Amino acid sequence: MAKILLGFMGAGKSTVARALAQDFVDMDELLCQRLGMSIKDYFDQHGEAAFRTAEAQLLAELIDTDLVVSTGGGVVVSSENRRLLAQNADNIYLKADFETLYQRIQQDAEQERPLFLNQSKSDLQQIFEQRQAWYEEVATQIVDTRLKSPQEIIEEIQ
Repeated sequence: MAKILLGFMGAGKSTVARALAQDFVDMDELLCQRLGMSIKDYFDQHGEAAFRTAEAQLLAELIDTDLVVSTGGGVVVSSENRRLLAQNADNIYLKADFETLYQRIQQDAEQERPLFLNQSKSDLQQIFEQRQAWYEEVATQIVDTRLKSPQEIIEEIQ
């Protein structure tokens, strides 16, 4: 089974995955390659529902591998994805409070995050609160990332 990293945007999933395994998979990057465009452009052209379908297909492929997988923050939105994740033995929720995550997202100018760009802060907080319950539902391990360096997070995971 795959080692799946879960969490809201800004939680550090890609950073931690990169440090855990040289051959990790970043689902968002792989989806961009497969879709032939950025996630933002895909959202704009096809909508979130089409994106979530492509995301679910990729998760189904990756879950039976031995890879470290960094998921997109919305992977838990799909009930099918939550069902798949519930069958996986190693789902790590990188948890932080909303304000910490919001500050990290604001500081990450290189990322084009459709949800962040198209929502108010209060709307984003509501999305975070809804997803938080789903992350916890499927997590087999929860790591609080608020005051930890990537190395400290990795040590806790291992």
